[in-house]
Amino acid sequence: MTKTFTVVNPYFNFRQHLFFMSFIFLFFVAISVAYAAIRAKIIADNLEKEKENQNLKTELSLLRMQVSPHFMFNVLNNMVSLARKQSDLLEPSLIKLSSLMRYMLYETGEQKVSLEKETDYLQSYIDLQQQRFGKKLELSIDAGLPDKPYDIEPMLLIPFVENAFKHGTGMIEHPFIHVALSANNGLLNFSVSNKYHASSSEIKDKDSGIGLANVQRRLELLYPQSHTLTINANDGIFTVNLQINLES
Repeated sequence: MTKTFTVVNPYFNFRQHLFFMSFIFLFFVAISVAYAAIRAKIIADNLEKEKENQNLKTELSLLRMQVSPHFMFNVLNNMVSLARKQSDLLEPSLIKLSSLMRYMLYETGEQKVSLEKETDYLQSYIDLQQQRFGKKLELSIDAGLPDKPYDIEPMLLIPFVENAFKHGTGMIEHPFIHVALSANNGLLNFSVSNKYHASSSEIKDKDSGIGLANVQRRLELLYPQSHTLTINANDGIFTVNLQINLES
């Protein structure tokens, strides 16, 4: 009868065990380092994004602050003109002005307002101008009802209308301003067209500190890759067409 004996080298088993434990240790170290690096990257990205958002809010606030004084300056000039004429339109104009100021004070601090409120604001401003110019100005507004409620940046559309009244009235013969607005399937379509003199250009806005550059910058900040803005000046007609994807 033959007996077989297996001699186990304890040093060999120890080395295997040590190698296995070292592998496990290094594996967890690698996982921990990778986790720490990923976590640090996420925190850094979040801080950068928060900084960018704060910078965005600051820049937007400054841009809105530019719009409000410029707008009020124009409206108050209209009130002075009506007062000098001792016009019966002064009282209803002041009521409209009160409505506009209420919107500016209580709504423009919000990140977004309803499109309905923005449209009402535009209508009130246009009504004030219509009272000022009367039949001397051909003015048409086509504002269709949206298919559902939408939100928009406050006072985003008014600079286009202001620009039309600034450069489309005055010494121009047979002036006209046409405004159209609609919102369907998440897409806002807004257009303004007016007659203009070749000598009347956006550079005039440097005197009053505000122009189309303001709203163009806000569009870039708020609706990047989600808007299309085209501005044309041909044959004495200045036209602005704006499309915004309000659901992007």
